Parts: sequence; structure tokens; C-alpha cells
Amino acid sequence: MKPKALILKANGTNRDEDAAAALRLAGAEPDIIPLNLLRNGERHFEAYQLLIIPGGFSYADALGAGKLLALDLNNYFADQVNEFVMRGLPVLGICNGFQALVKSGILPGVPAPNAIPATLTFNQSGHFECRWVTLRPISQRCLWTRGLNDQITCPVAHGEGNFVVSDPLHALALEQADQIALRYTLADGTPANGQYPENPNGSILDIAGICNPAGNVLGLMPHPEDHILRHQHPHWTRRTNKGLGLSLFQNGVQYATEC
Repeated sequence: MKPKALILKANGTNRDEDAAAALRLAGAEPDIIPLNLLRNGERHFEAYQLLIIPGGFSYADALGAGKLLALDLNNYFADQVNEFVMRGLPVLGICNGFQALVKSGILPGVPAPNAIPATLTFNQSGHFECRWVTLRPISQRCLWTRGLNDQITCPVAHGEGNFVVSDPLHALALEQADQIALRYTLADGTPANGQYPENPNGSILDIAGICNPAGNVLGLMPHPEDHILRHQHPHWTRRTNKGLGLSLFQNGVQYATEC
């Protein structure tokens, strides 16, 4: 049977259908469920094998990007989300979903006393970034990126995607723990080294996405769900199929199938 994927929909979320299309193509059965249906018990987390928090502008990014969605996760769904994480089921947060995972404390997911204070804040450019970027999957710990060797090209669309930590040593700790799942690179795959616009937001160590210590929770700022078909790239007539983000979803779905 196809694994079922729960896609959370908050007011303002606008990339839920994109995520559903990627999951469907990867072999899952996605359901887009508004948060109020989960709160009143009409839908249940237990019915699903994947949890997706898609991109968008949840609650119009009031109080900061992903902040109110993070409060929802902590106040209403903490037990259900923690159960998902503890069971090792695949969890994916994209853009606004990544912001919510970080601001709710689910990522980086390092427990006290070694907890790593981290957040996603305003882009160093000082403005909204909407452009295509190149990513290199690097983590073998993360089930979503494990075994992926090819670069991924996909868009970013955010104003607060700058991943920062309270101490640069914390970023090195994430690197040593293989929790940096994806990095921004130049088009040829060489390190961006903070270079703009290849690193569109100024994230430390060119971090585009991180996972939790168990490797089942991934958060990333770019949108791989928006490059799952060749013709979605603006230069598709001059390109091969390389760079598709579909493989990331296929990894998650395959893992859920085997759970």
C-alpha cells in the first residue's frame, strides 16, 4: 500500500498543493488537512506515515516567519508531532515549515544540556529573495538526503531564511554530527562560501537545510517541490533532467513504505 502523507495547512499556507504533487509523484498518498480539523478531532496524526509542513506565509508571518505556526505545533500538537519524531517517521518542513520547526524547537533537535540555540532570521541582502539556487545533499544521517549524489536546483522564495546560531561553534557541531543536510553551492557544485546570490540569505556554512540527530526530520528553505518535472525549470529546453528535487521526496516515501 502507498504510505499516507499528512500535509498541514494553516491560514496563509500556499505551497501545500505543490508538496502534494511531489509526494504523489514519489509514490505516496497525500492529504492536505487544515489545522482546525486536527484540533477538533476530525482527522488524526496516527493515520499517516509522513508529516509535511509546507511553505507559504502561515498567518501572514505575524510576529515573524513561522512563529505563529510554531506556537500551534507547541500548544496544540506537541504530543502528536513528538510521537511522529520519536517513532522515526519522516517529517519534512519546507521554507515556512522549516521556520516553524526551528522556532518550535523540533530542529536542530539536540536535547539539553547540549541544545543548540538557532533561528532563521532576515536575509543579509535585506530583501525578499526569489531566485533559483543550487543545492548539494551532503548528509548520510538524514533519511531524506541519504544516498543522493546529484545536485538539486530549485527556487527559493523567502525574506527570513538566514540560518544563524548563537555561537559559530554550534554550526561546527551540527557539521560534525552530520546534521547539515543540504548546502548552497555554485552552479558547478563548488562551495558557495557565503557568496551572494548563490547563498541567497547569508546562512552560516551555506546551510540550506538541517536534520535532527535521528535523521528523520528535515527542514530546508528552498523549494524542491517546485522542480519535480523537467519543464518547471525556466531553461528546461536547454537542460537535461539533472537537478530535479523529486529524489528527495522519493527517499522519504521509500523510507515510510519500509517502516
